[in-house]
Amino acid sequence: MEQLLSYLPPFEGLLPKWLLFVSVVSAMNSLQAYTSADYTSKLYTNGATPVEPLSGRLFGTWTFLSAVIRMTAAYNIDSPVAYDLALWTYGIALTHFVGELVFGNASLRGRFLSPLIVASSSLAWMFTQRGAYLGV
Repeated sequence: MEQLLSYLPPFEGLLPKWLLFVSVVSAMNSLQAYTSADYTSKLYTNGATPVEPLSGRLFGTWTFLSAVIRMTAAYNIDSPVAYDLALWTYGIALTHFVGELVFGNASLRGRFLSPLIVASSSLAWMFTQRGAYLGV
């Protein structure tokens, strides 16, 4: 167990661990998006509308890039550049998901709720904790 704990970000508080957890989950979601367009279809339309494989791969790439940025921030939470980039990933994700609600491509149910909740709560959490981790 001690060996596993040594891989966690070496910072106080839960935010760096949360960033690591979300980045690992996001990387797994990226794999799902690459291997099956069905994943993306279920995320946005609960499977009611088929999604082109290219759309799934684009979503997977975007999600993996966010995972890499968030993992970098988890291990460099005291770096303003890493912190702000991770903050932006949640802001962009939230804008994207709210936009899909506005455009009518998604609804507040099923798999769509999880990324919406994670993006909004993580954005708020990071925004309120910026001074604590960066000392500004």
